[in-house]
Amino acid sequence: MAIWLVPTLVSLFLYGIGQGLVKKYISEVPPARFCLYFVVAKIVLNLSYYALFQRAELFSAAAARFDAFCLVAYLLDGLGWLLYFQAIVHGPIAIVGTLSAAYPALTILFARMFLHEHLSVLQYAGVALVILGCLGLSYAPSPAGHSITDPRWIPLSFVALLLWGCSSTLLKAAYRLPGADEVNVLVFSTLGGMATLGVYGLARGLKGAANPREWTRSFVPMGMLAGGDIGFIVATRYGPVSLTTPLSGAYPVITVIFARLVLGERVGLLQGACIAAILGGMALTPGSGG
Repeated sequence: MAIWLVPTLVSLFLYGIGQGLVKKYISEVPPARFCLYFVVAKIVLNLSYYALFQRAELFSAAAARFDAFCLVAYLLDGLGWLLYFQAIVHGPIAIVGTLSAAYPALTILFARMFLHEHLSVLQYAGVALVILGCLGLSYAPSPAGHSITDPRWIPLSFVALLLWGCSSTLLKAAYRLPGADEVNVLVFSTLGGMATLGVYGLARGLKGAANPREWTRSFVPMGMLAGGDIGFIVATRYGPVSLTTPLSGAYPVITVIFARLVLGERVGLLQGACIAAILGGMALTPGSGG
């Protein structure tokens, strides 16, 4: 089994369950406050992981370019999330949510153009099935009579996709530089999250009183999402980002299963077909990729 596959699957599972719990509690916790809790979770988990497994000097002259690439990658990632939240405010969640599932396609394109990653024909077919399945699972029809007059969601959505694709590609590029270390990446992931989502959470998420119950219902799913990020960071260190990104990004299949088993939601024919496509695509992707 490819060494990158295990952390990728762990990331997939944690992202899926974490998103399912967010779906369960989103009506009780404002989105901006979820951002704040997410940053807190990243600080706790990332820095704990760093303290336990740190083996390379964090800031050194030899690793200066690696450090800069990582910091920029996670600033772009955080900015992408901020634009995504704004796109949801101004646009149809059915389209914005579906577009968000397409960012791995940009990562694959950038990885081929700039990192010269090449997959086998079967792996490209598997990745295509995974992305198409995620697009299908992420689609939700807009309510009847719901019209959108503010066009700002269009550039916001596409710039968010661009930033996420650049972020994943930059992370893999950073791993090719001197001084590369996946444990140190966690510190830059934390700093990037604090500078973007943390600032947003403090500015928008402190309105209204938070109670201990809200902390519990927010920190657990945010902790799972932060844990998923750790899995992705480790996976991308050892595997092609053209595979780790779409596979870890296939978490909607886990979320749908969670929603069916825990929330009692029905799985429709389209969702079932999308789940089958994702599982089939995942079966095709492991193997050698360069």
